[in-house]
Amino acid sequence: MTTASITLNNGIQIPQVGFGTFQVDPDDTQRTVEDALAAGYRHIDTAAGYYNEAGVGAAVRACGLPRDEVFVTTKLRNGDHGYEQALRAFEDSRRELGLDVVDLYLIHWPVPSTDLYVETWRAFEKLLADGAVRAIGVSNFLPDHLDRLVRETDVVPAVNQVEVHPTFQQRPTQDASTGHGIAVEAYSPLGRGKDLQADAITQVAERLGVTTGQVALRWHVQAGRIVIPKSVTPERIRSNLDLFSFELTAQDVAAIDGLDSDERTGADPATAAFTQMR
Repeated sequence: MTTASITLNNGIQIPQVGFGTFQVDPDDTQRTVEDALAAGYRHIDTAAGYYNEAGVGAAVRACGLPRDEVFVTTKLRNGDHGYEQALRAFEDSRRELGLDVVDLYLIHWPVPSTDLYVETWRAFEKLLADGAVRAIGVSNFLPDHLDRLVRETDVVPAVNQVEVHPTFQQRPTQDASTGHGIAVEAYSPLGRGKDLQADAITQVAERLGVTTGQVALRWHVQAGRIVIPKSVTPERIRSNLDLFSFELTAQDVAAIDGLDSDERTGADPATAAFTQMR
């Protein structure tokens, strides 16, 4: 199956369509990720806060693919901010994954109420310098968080993974990210399914003979975003990757762009302060 990659600001390539594991049960993670890898995914996204890193690592080892052909992302829990704590937490994640090197490591949320994300980022810079990770980035960072990191630290994040879907496009955050040379990675790229009922999407899907999910994901891909759809259904897993055999017209894209209503499905990064600790 044809796929594409994005070159990050440090020269590392990341497959543009990844497989998300948010809310995948730890007991089902290895099987589900193996299904995704068998379908052709080469980018798997997990997080310490999902408590399924072990299943992801087991699938990567069991799939038979060379390690350098599978791109693995994980993320730091909110309760592990701080320089020394972040370094310890990374070692916990590396042990859970069973991997020597993590391809991309993200600060999961900025948690501005603790004011530790700059200090935490300096630990990420050390991990990068030590070769423990190939790229470092952030998730859920708003423009002011990005501006401060760029101003006060040495390494510009490679990725900002944020909620983006047709009805919540976060244009200021996308623009701030790309303005700093940071790739935008969309989570909840289908709006947790609710966006797929929009006429602007259903009509295109009918015309092209593809699913509504494929239309929404193709909209992301044509905009240059990385996407990490999640499914536990083998047929949906396969179709979510099949995005390169058709193309949206400029009119299709404009119609989907017009769905933006500024409605989040997740937490607000300006105030989110949950620890993600059990």
